[in-house]
Amino acid sequence: MILYRGELHDDSELSGLLGRLESDCLAALAGEPLTPELVIAACDSLARDIAGGQFDHLLRPFLEAFSIPQSQLDAALGLFTRESLTRKLRLELGEDPESEDLPHPGFAPIRRRRYPLGVLLHIAAGNVDGLPAYSVVEGLLAGNINLLKLPSMDHGASLLLLHELGERQPRLKDFIYVFDVPSTDLASLSALAEVADGIVVWGGDEAVTAARRLAAPNTKLITWGHKLSFAYATSAATDGDLSALARHMCLTRQLLCSSCQGIFLDTEDMGAVEALGERFFTILQAENRRHPPADINLRARAALHLRTEELEAHASGRRILRGGGVSVTVAPDSRLELSWLGGNCWVKPLPREKLLAALKGQKGYLQTAGLLCAPEEREELTALLARAGLVRITEAGEMSRTLPGEAHDGDYPLRAYSRIVEMA
Repeated sequence: MILYRGELHDDSELSGLLGRLESDCLAALAGEPLTPELVIAACDSLARDIAGGQFDHLLRPFLEAFSIPQSQLDAALGLFTRESLTRKLRLELGEDPESEDLPHPGFAPIRRRRYPLGVLLHIAAGNVDGLPAYSVVEGLLAGNINLLKLPSMDHGASLLLLHELGERQPRLKDFIYVFDVPSTDLASLSALAEVADGIVVWGGDEAVTAARRLAAPNTKLITWGHKLSFAYATSAATDGDLSALARHMCLTRQLLCSSCQGIFLDTEDMGAVEALGERFFTILQAENRRHPPADINLRARAALHLRTEELEAHASGRRILRGGGVSVTVAPDSRLELSWLGGNCWVKPLPREKLLAALKGQKGYLQTAGLLCAPEEREELTALLARAGLVRITEAGEMSRTLPGEAHDGDYPLRAYSRIVEMA
């Protein structure tokens, strides 16, 4: 389905709608600017109605079908409330540039105003249901017209949310366009990109590279790429820390940028690494029994990879512990890598004095580190991880927390979606 100026259309109408898209966007740009208050009021109203059960007939089957816990829905709804969005505006955009003119000796002071980029094309990822809609809300808060390319794995949540926002505040309809265009339809994607002043891409290197090919030299590219996250443990890590980390892995199935892919241990002693791997494997097995099984395709791919690793273990030096739907790979290297997901992780040595050298090669890919250590070690290790390039350092079980006002990968999106105009 396509959402175009508040109306739902069949995908067969794509060509005709693309033909009028530029003129409709220009008309919206020439009209009355969109204020943050209109966006906040509509989002807050929708969040309250969802929390109150008005959409349970649609949401409950959806949550059950994809094993989404109520806590995840509650956290997502928290991002759409008036309080959260108001705080986000204040944190990300700070003081209004109109509040203070820029002195210009010998001339009249320079006036400054914040404007939206204009038209944003959001190329969304499908690893978090509803994230594409939130990306559009961020664009709306900055005053932009938003074109959303739905991800192939979208389950309909984003289309529902954005349609409902337009129903609650009709002024938003001219600022929201949603297209279910496959990534292989380069002609349609190019048509969308030609209208955009900025392209917002969520995804890994392949998605970013494809977006760079779409973006003209005069089109701003804003990337929220796939990131790698891990846990860093010292000898002081407790069973409580490890249980919280295992719960996080089972809840997220390691599919998020903030999901833990493995554990680095502050040591060069492989005996200590082996012991931690065995200890965590027991905890992970127990935790996994409390959760619905991972997606069958995810489990099948992991099983094939793990079997291959077992066959090559004599050469790689890796030891694979697996059973009960999960696995822990004990490896002698200190390389940060993606796990096989779905409850399959690695444990590796990485003494703190070698941490910077080991991680600096992953510049641009680092996101969250869950820290498992003694309280007196936390400040030193937090500073070290930050210098290495991590942008979020959390408790073991908090790696995928969703808090209003948090940055995206170390940046504030509303600033990236805005521009400052200076006027004499």
